[in-house]
Amino acid sequence: MNLTLPEAVKLATDLKADESSYRHEVILCPSFPYLSPLQAELKGSKIKLGAQNCADRENGAFTGEVSAPMLASMSIPYVIIGHSERRIYYHESNEVLKEKMDLALRYGLLPIFCCGETKEIRIDEKQEAYVEKQLDVSLFHLNEDDIANTIIAYEPVWAIGTGLNATPQQAQDMHHFIRTKVNARYGSGIAERIIILYGGSMKPDNATALLSETDIDGGLIGGASLKADDFKKIIAAV
Repeated sequence: MNLTLPEAVKLATDLKADESSYRHEVILCPSFPYLSPLQAELKGSKIKLGAQNCADRENGAFTGEVSAPMLASMSIPYVIIGHSERRIYYHESNEVLKEKMDLALRYGLLPIFCCGETKEIRIDEKQEAYVEKQLDVSLFHLNEDDIANTIIAYEPVWAIGTGLNATPQQAQDMHHFIRTKVNARYGSGIAERIIILYGGSMKPDNATALLSETDIDGGLIGGASLKADDFKKIIAAV
């Protein structure tokens, strides 16, 4: 929940100006009111758009919610599901996120599914079991076609805006664990192709080290995405 509309448009314009140098996919996920203006601003660009959330209901009397079919009708390709802030502040359970995943995929959206543990879980060394449950309940009921259209983002909640940092090895260990679980459920073909992003305060000064790890395929960028220069440095690091 950042930036005014003029600031958001300027950010998109600044990123678009350098898009010829981007070798990998770049997705912007602005607040809901900015999707249409940025869609117009990015028309003809290779930068894609995504929403930050969608409802767990298809339609109806749910004032303030935005549904998957609404986003699909706007031709928004991506949607973030289960971001750690949605889980913490709005108490979205694994079961609710399962419904969101199903609706997003039913309407042709490409979900970016977030998972990750809190500081307390990490201290207790239960992070693998915790993340495995998130995957099992919300994701691993999907068929092969749907999981192949899903991006996973690992968010160590304890390393987001806290001053703490996950080391590249800690991040790699969890990414490898997630890929191993995908392999066990869907086979090596899908496990090797599925994209797993790192969402733990990736910044220009740590992006290269994190992205050099074998199982880290990209970043889910938070605060650093609000400044065009910082975001471009991370894109260049990929």
